[in-house]
Amino acid sequence: MSIKVAIKAHGERATRITRSFNAPRTLVFDAMSNAEMMKHWFHGAPGWTLTTCEIDLRVGGRYRWVWTNEAGQEMGMGGEYKEVKRPERIVTTEKFDQAWYPGEAIGTIELSVQGKQTLMTLTVEYESRAARDGVLAIPMESEMESGYQRLDAYLAKH
Repeated sequence: MSIKVAIKAHGERATRITRSFNAPRTLVFDAMSNAEMMKHWFHGAPGWTLTTCEIDLRVGGRYRWVWTNEAGQEMGMGGEYKEVKRPERIVTTEKFDQAWYPGEAIGTIELSVQGKQTLMTLTVEYESRAARDGVLAIPMESEMESGYQRLDAYLAKH
């Protein structure tokens, strides 16, 4: 059984998000970094669909994701890959088009083997403590868990 998403403050300016998956680490890594695979599960909150998924998975490469809701509104984000170590680690910059926190963030995904499961630890470091605290004030666990449940279903088929 997968362990549900948990989001906590980490250090002075970061959040730490953890979630486990019942799948091999290489498959989880690919599902989180391959555009064709992400199009099957990475849709965000209910009512939103991933409509743009561009990934150049290499140090210095860029990514771009855009979600569209039923009313036609868009939410986009992108950044640059700073580190790629398959199947265990990806470090990226992150900036939303419609910024809901100030500045740019650095996201680090680490995947570790935990028996027959893969544990994802996503650490996001913001430019300030105030930005981090603003992110933590938004109740996003249920929306993130919804997306990770879609990933669980996708992983179960592969």
